[in-house]
Amino acid sequence: MAMNARPSDRLVIAAAQLNATLGDVAGNAGRVRKARAHAAAGGADLIVFPELFISGYPPEDLVLKPAFQAACRAAVEALARETADNGPAVLVGTPWVENGKLYNAVALLDRGKVAALRFKVDLPNYGVFDEKRVFAVGPLPGPISFRGVRIGVPICEDIWGPEPVECIAETGGEILLVPNGSPYRRGVVDERLNVAVARVMETGLPLLYVNQVGGQDELVFEGGSFALNADASLAAQLPVFGEAVAMTHWQREASGWRCVEGPIASIIEGEQADYAACVLGLRDYVEKNGFKGVVLGLSGGVDSALCAALAVDAIGPERVRCVMLPYRYTSQVSLDDAAGVATALGVSYDIVPIAAAVEGFEAVLAPVFAGTSRDVTEENLQARARGTLLMALSNKFGLMVITTGNKSEMSVGYATLYGDMNGGFNPLKDLYKTEVYRLSHLRNNWKPAGALGPAGRVIPENILTRAPTAELRENQTDQDSLPPYDVLDAILERLIEREEPIAHIVEAGFDRDTVIRVERMLNLAEYKRRQAAPGVKVTLRSFGRDRRYPIVNKFRDNGDPLPQPDASLVNGAGAATTEAFDF
Repeated sequence: MAMNARPSDRLVIAAAQLNATLGDVAGNAGRVRKARAHAAAGGADLIVFPELFISGYPPEDLVLKPAFQAACRAAVEALARETADNGPAVLVGTPWVENGKLYNAVALLDRGKVAALRFKVDLPNYGVFDEKRVFAVGPLPGPISFRGVRIGVPICEDIWGPEPVECIAETGGEILLVPNGSPYRRGVVDERLNVAVARVMETGLPLLYVNQVGGQDELVFEGGSFALNADASLAAQLPVFGEAVAMTHWQREASGWRCVEGPIASIIEGEQADYAACVLGLRDYVEKNGFKGVVLGLSGGVDSALCAALAVDAIGPERVRCVMLPYRYTSQVSLDDAAGVATALGVSYDIVPIAAAVEGFEAVLAPVFAGTSRDVTEENLQARARGTLLMALSNKFGLMVITTGNKSEMSVGYATLYGDMNGGFNPLKDLYKTEVYRLSHLRNNWKPAGALGPAGRVIPENILTRAPTAELRENQTDQDSLPPYDVLDAILERLIEREEPIAHIVEAGFDRDTVIRVERMLNLAEYKRRQAAPGVKVTLRSFGRDRRYPIVNKFRDNGDPLPQPDASLVNGAGAATTEAFDF
């Protein structure tokens, strides 16, 4: 590669919005090389990669392994040596050990050297983030001198508060380059933009925000990288839910640096973004874990129908196997609707009756169940027979089982352990039942870019209009056991996403007994959720990474007004004092 000679008042910066695979150090370094070659062809001076791109993000406790740390450093040093070709410099995220401390770092690789390092200052420790467990806090960053330009490199969370960026501005920074590993959740795109605008307006510095894309366990990163000029105008916008290496052209003007050219992609938001996140999360979970394909039970209900559509959009119909597992309570309507979904999606479809398995279990248990009445135990045997058969298909054909329960069911325990909860991944885990219906209607009229399924209606209208049922007994509907889903979901959203006290929810117009009952079911089902498959995060508080409650938990909100603190019992300025005692 040959360096592009240019006046010091012009700069081409490539934004590499790419999909790293966690732990694939060699593969991620290879992605750096390929993107750098592309950037060189586009005349770039510098290419910027996302946060911890060499390791993958978030690395969790893997990053504590000395062998992993050494592999990451060796990959960075090899890449640094390659920049002696006078091609574009590389700004890449990596774990880095310095003076016995492990940092979340960004390395500038230029002219054959690791020319500079910057360490993350603000380590997030909320929601899905747990960086304070593994990384040391870096010093406030000053700018890096790069080919006549003083660039500041705050890392992801470092721009969510003013101090790191203020330090860069006060020490002569001219452009902010922000590597990110910021995961998707509903509404986060606007939040990020507002934060970036605030930093730009405070400092008067333009900003290039480079975010990763792809799925990592429960998290999905949607990309959406962008550039802002010093007046906070949008200068570049990369797409969401797809990889891109884009050139941004910068020019020094009397008032400072300005991005004068960059791509402006349209981006999807709202329910379309939720659907695309579920597709990408499922696709990367299957691909990065090396599964041949997926198998799922197709019941004729809306949850399994949407899961089948997501799976086909993610990995293609030829890698999706659907199985109807009927019993005596399975209606002809369910059989017809399941077949309709399979036909519309073009997937492999089998019908495997479960009567012999269920009746065999009942015969085995008859002596020890003698003298007892039939109850939910026998219903659960049906679900567990189905779960066992799906796992057998998984073992035999190397397919991952998709489990199809939604967030409403996971919240209140309306699911059977080792039955319909069997599976390796759940794309609906963070979607309430009412949202499942909305996304099903959406998919019948739209599909995201890159989806591998057919266009048009793929979920029969009858599935969207008939009352939901588990069909474990005659004439059963979900509302025999649960409040109507529109009521249930509204209560759950307040309990889970907002952590509202019962008294406040009742004041908002909900029936007190219903709210207390829902809260009780939510608490009692924690042991089930602890054993549930991972699934894509789309809401503010997903089960598992965000909302981590103890299984043994005797606290219950009784719905009474909250007691007010008694300030007269607290000594001093808002803090109780402790006295010294001899014991």
